[in-house]
Amino acid sequence: MTTDLLSRAERLRAERTPYVLATVVRAQRPTSAKAGDRALILPDGTIEGFVGGACAEATVRLQGLRLLRTGESTLLRITPADTATQVSAGAADVSTVSDVEGLVVVDNTCLSGGTLEIFLEPVLPPVLVHVFGSAPIARALERIGVTVGYDVRLTNDPDAPVPPGASAVIVASHGRDEERVLAAALEAGVPYVALVASRRRGATVLATLGEAGQRVHSPAGLDIGARTPAEVALSVLAEMVSLRVVTHPPPDAPESVPTAPVGAGPQTAVDPVCGMTVAATPTSLRLEHGGKTWYFCGPGCRQAFADDPGRYSA
Repeated sequence: MTTDLLSRAERLRAERTPYVLATVVRAQRPTSAKAGDRALILPDGTIEGFVGGACAEATVRLQGLRLLRTGESTLLRITPADTATQVSAGAADVSTVSDVEGLVVVDNTCLSGGTLEIFLEPVLPPVLVHVFGSAPIARALERIGVTVGYDVRLTNDPDAPVPPGASAVIVASHGRDEERVLAAALEAGVPYVALVASRRRGATVLATLGEAGQRVHSPAGLDIGARTPAEVALSVLAEMVSLRVVTHPPPDAPESVPTAPVGAGPQTAVDPVCGMTVAATPTSLRLEHGGKTWYFCGPGCRQAFADDPGRYSA
């Protein structure tokens, strides 16, 4: 990876922006890319770097956005589709999961020749956990959560705002300002909200929150017979794992940011010229015609459409 691209990736990590690192591992001529070329695919579909021409880039964009939803790495093989494949597929690109685990093969109708193999690696920000309290259990949650790989933010300030993108808010303040913090977490739509308290006290606190209080996990954690602060913290984190609490987008995040282990994936469209399936994102090649937005795999198809829109928009 070039120095500039490496620096960009580090900035994205620091900003908690998810991205996919695409690395060309094999290039069979004729292709414009070569082994070692790299690029970053961002949640809005922007591609920074180089992993091939416009048609290959369109496929990389679509597959990269899908992986931001699943969080799984894969090897993408892009091959030129032959005539028979184009006819049977209605001229659309054909994407299949091969018999080899972790390999996706795409027959690209626009590719002029050659084959590309590109490793796609999603880099997602760690799960952000907001912990309120200063008692031993709160400190244990911070210590053990960091070991698990979570981004744990510990605070003793009840007025501290819930961080944008928080996947979990855990209140472990032993009776202090619990309702305020829980209410703020529920209003923010945090996926996992928990209160460390006895069953009786927890029920009393949740009753003050009305119907929304039903979303709060209390007593927090799995029943593992925990006694010490560290064991209680472990039980709460284990519950998060069991519920598959994953990275959650801030309110203003684009729709392509992952919100669950498996999601619906990016919006797609079909290139009216070549029939290739492409990502319908703000950064995709597109053209307005007849009150509709048309998306394209590359500048060649867009120009062909612009020259004779009636031929392709009928």
